[in-house]
Amino acid sequence: MSMYRQMWLAIILSTLLALLGGLLASTLNARSYLTEQLSAKNTDNATALALALSQQRADAVMVELTVSALFDSGHYALIRVVDPLGKTIVERIAPATARTVPAWFVQALPLNATPGQAQISSGWTQLGTLTLVSDSHFAYLALWKSVVQLVVALGLSGLLGGFLGAMILRRLREPLQRVIKQASDISERRFVLIDVPQVPELKQLALAMNSTVTRLKTMFAEEAQRLEVLRISANYDPLTGLANRTFFLTQLLDSLDTEDATGGTLLLVRLANFSRHHQRLGAPAVNELLKAFAAVLDQHAAQAHAVAARIGESDFALLVPGPTGAHDVARKLLAALVEASAPLTGSGPAAYIGMGKLQHGQDMAGLMAQVSGALVAAEATGDNTIREARSETTTENDHQTADLIRQAVVNGQVRQLTFPVLDLKGHLVHRDCATELMLDGTQAWQPTRHFRQIGEAFQLMPLIDLSTIRLALGKLGSEPGLAGLAVSLSALSVSEKDFRSHLLDMLRGNQEAAHRLWLEVPEAAAVQHLDSFREFVADIRKAGSRVGLGQFGRHFSEVDALHDLGLDFLKVDASFIRGLQYSTDNQLFLKSLASVAHKMGMQVYADGVIDRAELAALEGAGFDGASGPAIKEPI
Repeated sequence: MSMYRQMWLAIILSTLLALLGGLLASTLNARSYLTEQLSAKNTDNATALALALSQQRADAVMVELTVSALFDSGHYALIRVVDPLGKTIVERIAPATARTVPAWFVQALPLNATPGQAQISSGWTQLGTLTLVSDSHFAYLALWKSVVQLVVALGLSGLLGGFLGAMILRRLREPLQRVIKQASDISERRFVLIDVPQVPELKQLALAMNSTVTRLKTMFAEEAQRLEVLRISANYDPLTGLANRTFFLTQLLDSLDTEDATGGTLLLVRLANFSRHHQRLGAPAVNELLKAFAAVLDQHAAQAHAVAARIGESDFALLVPGPTGAHDVARKLLAALVEASAPLTGSGPAAYIGMGKLQHGQDMAGLMAQVSGALVAAEATGDNTIREARSETTTENDHQTADLIRQAVVNGQVRQLTFPVLDLKGHLVHRDCATELMLDGTQAWQPTRHFRQIGEAFQLMPLIDLSTIRLALGKLGSEPGLAGLAVSLSALSVSEKDFRSHLLDMLRGNQEAAHRLWLEVPEAAAVQHLDSFREFVADIRKAGSRVGLGQFGRHFSEVDALHDLGLDFLKVDASFIRGLQYSTDNQLFLKSLASVAHKMGMQVYADGVIDRAELAALEGAGFDGASGPAIKEPI
């Protein structure tokens, strides 16, 4: 029973006890008073009648007539006169009549009044003894009315007390519910502060809870700052603050090789006449020029959700993801670089840009060679120039492809492939899902990553994601022994309310399977739609499924921002895992990250593990599991 109901029950019981006690005490007092009054009346009336008969020197006939006349007035239940020898001279007893007072009331509260007795005499001669009992009907009626009025009054008082109690409880319930909600949030790894109520006891509790949350948030913030220092030390250029060459090449390789790669554009940027500037301006001025270049690149990278890096002494790179308008990015970037460098370089050339498209499975060395050739061609012009490497790929009719995707999903031409995610002891944790489509006119299954750009452009990703989740729930329902399936969602799906509504309906209709479903949201999607993602996590966790972040580490450097999301797991991006055994700095960073995540109640997994050496390094970092080419299905 809830505390609120217990408080209500306590109020009701205490009120009833008080009312019943008051009713009982008042009724008993009234009965005692009426009994005393009846006894006094009996004695007074008997004395008065006996005195009247004695003064008249009445004989037996006179006594009988007088008694009969008095009895006929209807106020007496019994009048009896007996002579000194015990012989009854006259006796009048009122017959039993119907009472207006309930019989049970009379039986429960009898009025045992003392009969009145007096001696009748004539001079010095005793004529007899008079016994008189008044009729108690009027007394019972008065007592009954008194009790009824008292019950009504006490009932109204009880209702008023209940109303006041409800108001007080309502005042207490709201701050109490806030404290309960805060405690529930803490248990779900969300650390939020609440308003402090005015009720003293709850105020102390709220202050203690807020203090705990503040200490936890401070601890996570400090851990996040330490992690950020480690992350920057391991992966960023100390002069410009951009990603270093090793980190950038790992990101580029990941964009070419991973199953969910969405393509993109590679921009190589070179500071013009670097050696001449170094001789003419000196090292400090050239360093300022490099910082100015880096600031411009970082700004444009943030706008395009790209990755900017310094990959050489005077060379920079920008990895622009997906279908972003790379040509516009390159033109704006070149103009900004020319403007930023003008105070130091004057009117001469400032920068050259070479660019090339990314394709899944493309050789990274070949891509770098193509784009480097375009950069050399731009530099050969001797002016601020952009050159694009020739692409051998051809574009399809996007509208037609979008219609084919839509038709394939509607017709159920969708299938699912799964890949194991194991803990570091080799046990299956769950399986990652990859979806393939068969478009009309073809007999080949094609991964959805090939259509991701078109799917996002035509807002088809929620439709594809729902189809993928439907397949996953069906597989989980048909295979009760399957540990779990993980489905990666797109950014558009997370932010779309209709998608969330359909998803929750599916989860509620498959509750057993929903408890084994893992929903993975790319870190970039969570960053772009943080408020929607927070609501998404809360709704999905209520439905019983697990939610986590994939490709973690690319954008989400503020680890302390995770404290109020209530996530179940993180999947660290493959770019942090590649060559981990050779990077002491990255090992320290990932070990600290795993420690912080575990304190928040999250599990930490690695994506894209390619060999046993990386897997061994992950074990030393405290990871919970991994997936990738090196992870083999347990037999």
